[in-house]
Amino acid sequence: MEQTKKWWQEVVIYQVYPRSFYDTDGDGIGDINGITEKLDYLKELGIGAIWLSPVYQSPNDDNGYDISDYEAIMEEFGTMEDMDRLIAEANQRDIKIVMDLVVNHTSDEHRWFIEAKKGKDNPYRDYYVWADPNEDGSAPNDLRSNFSGSAWQFDEASGQYYLHLFSKKQPDLNWENEKMRQEVYDMMNFWIDKGIGGFRMDVIDLIGKLPMEGLTVDGPNLHPYLQEMNQATFGKHDLLTVGETWSATPETAKLYSGADRNELSMVFQFEHILLDQQDGKEKWDLAPLQIKDLKRVFEKWQVELKDEGWNSLFWENHDLPRVISRWGNDSEYRERSAKLFAILLHMLKGTPYIYQGEEIGMINTPISDISEADDIESVNLYHERLAAGYDKEDILTSINTKGRDNARRPVAWTSENNGGFTTGTPWLALNPNYTEINVEDTLKDKNSIFYTYQKLIKLRKDNPIVVWGDFELLDTADDVFSYYREYEGKKWLVVANMSNEENSFSTNDTIKEVIIQNMDQDYTSLQDLTLAPWEAFVVEIA
Repeated sequence: MEQTKKWWQEVVIYQVYPRSFYDTDGDGIGDINGITEKLDYLKELGIGAIWLSPVYQSPNDDNGYDISDYEAIMEEFGTMEDMDRLIAEANQRDIKIVMDLVVNHTSDEHRWFIEAKKGKDNPYRDYYVWADPNEDGSAPNDLRSNFSGSAWQFDEASGQYYLHLFSKKQPDLNWENEKMRQEVYDMMNFWIDKGIGGFRMDVIDLIGKLPMEGLTVDGPNLHPYLQEMNQATFGKHDLLTVGETWSATPETAKLYSGADRNELSMVFQFEHILLDQQDGKEKWDLAPLQIKDLKRVFEKWQVELKDEGWNSLFWENHDLPRVISRWGNDSEYRERSAKLFAILLHMLKGTPYIYQGEEIGMINTPISDISEADDIESVNLYHERLAAGYDKEDILTSINTKGRDNARRPVAWTSENNGGFTTGTPWLALNPNYTEINVEDTLKDKNSIFYTYQKLIKLRKDNPIVVWGDFELLDTADDVFSYYREYEGKKWLVVANMSNEENSFSTNDTIKEVIIQNMDQDYTSLQDLTLAPWEAFVVEIA
């Protein structure tokens, strides 16, 4: 099936977590003007869009994912004028701004919820999910919050519980209410009219929930709601829409992103992200990554989605740890393994996402005490597991491996005090290695990780094989990830040794030219190669 080609299939997207990107007013918190000031840096990298984590008005219980006014800007980030200028300046550089859309829940300080709490007969009451207690006064059922504890919070005034699948300050919206849905669509159109490039949709697979039946993901009305949203808002425009869908499979991804479905451009699926936790347990229950499993998952998504939907490609985001620390080698082979992860991902079919700092090889920041943690999820987990009898050191190991603060440490721009991120005191301490790992030093080194990302983005722009080529996994040693991309008579071979050990690789293919490599090696023959630790390259096959 011939796809209609869209701009978002050919670009690379860069996620900005504004609080940690760049601070222009010295309050220790990154701001919108800081993003505008760094647009030329992002233009040099070559990206086509910025996914902007929430900048809306918020009491900041969950770092902006608890929104109290969708049409106002959080004061510490700036003003709506600053936001308008960012959109305009980005558009001038052919960079689109993709807003983070959080419509599974609001803040409990949103005017809708303030009204809803006034009584059962308030017109806004039904904008949220309420339920009567059981006869013994307990919660309606045993649904759990993603941030620990019950998903139900008792409201003394009305004698009912409200649903919160996240923090109790994030009450869930009731998508069965048509008036509420219409208000959401009006708000989306407010932003579309400002000239944004689309939406990233937070936990969008939850909006069809049937909580009284214990069903939270993939409810029966999920896809009808998305089709209605498409028709009422972005469907009339050439915008990127990507849904965060932790439950997605290739089959459901085709429902979200199939060209004839009139829903979304693509989804974030997380099957690869779940590979380093123990079966049936939480993300904090660590297990070593098996590269053979990673290959299997990527192959599944590349092959099964093929031309019936569209893939998003990512290693990191604001909720995930740094990939070099997680699955690479963040000491001896930091730069080499960073380039390997870049090459491996950006040569796949789909739209790649870079998370801020990934392009300079930022790594995790371990803590030695829970007082050093900021993230609500990590703090809650710590106290819950401590009370359940877990060992303190084991809990901290889990948090240091998977905690969200790892990604949220401010970006280091220079080797100066606080990495040049702020002239004040940063809201969250930088990784102490900012004197070695920072943008200024990275840009000076022509062999740096930054230039590998820059080259990969240019290869995608210049070579349709990267965007449209078929995928075929090669049978190799377990820790070697190798695949072909093939399109219109061209064939590229990608080889990556995801290991601290040497590995052998051999094929009878004849090399036409070397496309990109992370080591200065001679690839005249591909027979009986000994791959160095974390070696990666791409060659065109004759």
